[in-house]
Amino acid sequence: MLNIIWPVFIIIAVIYAFFTGNIEKVSNGIFESAESAVQLTITFFGTICLWNGIMEIAKRTSLMQKLTKVLSPLIRFLFPELKKGSIAYQEISMNVVANLLGLGNAATPLGLKAMKTMQKENPHKDTLTNSMAMFIVINTASIQLIPTNVIAIRSSLGSSSPSGIILQVWVATIIAAIVGITATKIFMKRF
Repeated sequence: MLNIIWPVFIIIAVIYAFFTGNIEKVSNGIFESAESAVQLTITFFGTICLWNGIMEIAKRTSLMQKLTKVLSPLIRFLFPELKKGSIAYQEISMNVVANLLGLGNAATPLGLKAMKTMQKENPHKDTLTNSMAMFIVINTASIQLIPTNVIAIRSSLGSSSPSGIILQVWVATIIAAIVGITATKIFMKRF
C-alpha cells in the first residue's frame, strides 16, 4: 500500500510545484535531502558496526552465556513455554541485550532469528504462539538503557545535548513494556 501512496504524493507534489513555479525549490530540496540522508547513513553505519561487533564478540565468548543466565528469571517469566536450554532462549536473550543497549538495528536480525527458531517449534504454523506474541510486544516496547540510535541522530543534527533524552526514553519504554507485558499476560490466560 505504501508503495502506491508515496509515489502518488511525490507526483502530486512535483505537479503542484511545476504549476506554482516552485519546481526549483523541489529540485533543491531533493538534493539537500539526499545529502542529509547520506550523512545520517554514515553516522548510523559507524554506530551499527561498533555495536554489531561488540555483539559478535559477546556471542563468541562466554559473555552471552553469562548475560543469558542473568536474564534467565525474566525470560522464564515472560516465555514460560520455552525450554531453558533452547536455542530460542539464547537468541531472545541476545535480542533483549541488544535492545537494552539501544541497538535496534543490531537487535532486528537477532529478533528475526529468534522468531524463525520459535516458528520451527510452532505446531500451528499459521498462528502465533504465546511466546511469539510476547516477543513482538517486548520488541515493540524496546526498553533501552542507552538509546544509541536516537543519540546518533541528535548528534548528527547538531544537538547541543544529544544524550539529554535518556531519562525520557527510560520512562517511555518502561511504561510501554509494563503495559504491553501486562496486557499480553492477561490475553494469554483468556485465549
